Amino acid sequence: MRIVDATVDLVELPAQPVFRWRDGLPGSEPPVTGGILRLRTDEGLVGEAHTRRGVIVADLVNRVIRGEIVGADPLAREFLWRRMWELDRREEFPIYALGLVDIALWDIAGKAAGLPVHRLAGGFRESIPAYASTVTYGSVQEYLDVVDQCLAHGYQAVKVHAWGDVRRDSELVTRLRAHVGDDLPLMYDGSAAFDLAGAIQLGHALSDAGFLWYEEPMREFNVTAHRWLADNVGVSLLVGETADGAHMNTADFISSGCATSVRTSPHLKGGITGALRIAHLAEAYLMNAEVHGSGLLQRQLCMAVPNTTYYESQIIGNPIIPDPHVDADGMVRAPSAPGVGYDARPAPDEFGDTALSRA
Repeated sequence: MRIVDATVDLVELPAQPVFRWRDGLPGSEPPVTGGILRLRTDEGLVGEAHTRRGVIVADLVNRVIRGEIVGADPLAREFLWRRMWELDRREEFPIYALGLVDIALWDIAGKAAGLPVHRLAGGFRESIPAYASTVTYGSVQEYLDVVDQCLAHGYQAVKVHAWGDVRRDSELVTRLRAHVGDDLPLMYDGSAAFDLAGAIQLGHALSDAGFLWYEEPMREFNVTAHRWLADNVGVSLLVGETADGAHMNTADFISSGCATSVRTSPHLKGGITGALRIAHLAEAYLMNAEVHGSGLLQRQLCMAVPNTTYYESQIIGNPIIPDPHVDADGMVRAPSAPGVGYDARPAPDEFGDTALSRA
């Protein structure tokens, strides 16, 4: 079997519902031109990968990628994964573009085998609990109201994206813990809002409130700063979300001693192959690799990776917009269609490499 063509079909995506991640960091996007990367084979199989950055990805495919992969064996995922990294050395691909070919190759492999990607990757589970991952709301009281709605929908844990203000966020986490009691797992995502001093100050509040993890408190350019943070707070750090370098960068976070668990992602870590590399690396150190973001690819990955604990279910709006993939018991079930499982007419939220899946 050989790849005979690689194209990007542009798709007009509607504006997202209005939300934000924190003060100073917009969340929702206006209408954008997305894209569907399609790799076609001489046996009639077509592999897909979806992006919200269709124009950029189409340019990369037309200028750089097509000539490298046409004629290649689509089942040679390791070889082609490494080729994308070689091309990245010259082109410096955007982080969301680096793994798109790999995702499409996994889609082909699953269709060829008649298996969903999570089974092809080894298969570990058929369901996983979801946590509600909020956007940023206007007041402590609104957060408490939203969390009550999440619990009524069956969620078994809650993560908050707050304002990125040490004083306000410290008050929020303290009042939220008092509101839900001691037993509900709570997480906090800083969306890289803080410098080291602010991150340490908020970390004390999170530790006192018994939060399960402290995610992306600072920009991830400096591993040493994260080690100093870990040395000064009691709450567990979840790191390595947006840093370039996939498993190579994650290895530095782990070896520095700052990571209690790490992020892995099909969109930000070089596709499914890169995401699995990170999961296996973390497992060697008895760490979890928590899958980042919401969507079909994340559901596939959650079912394949043994050392992940939750599916991240994005919550927006008030009243909240229910996630149709989370059942009344707060569980998400494994996809069953061969390959990735994209529908013939994919929903806008499956173009998830930025915005909703980025925070």
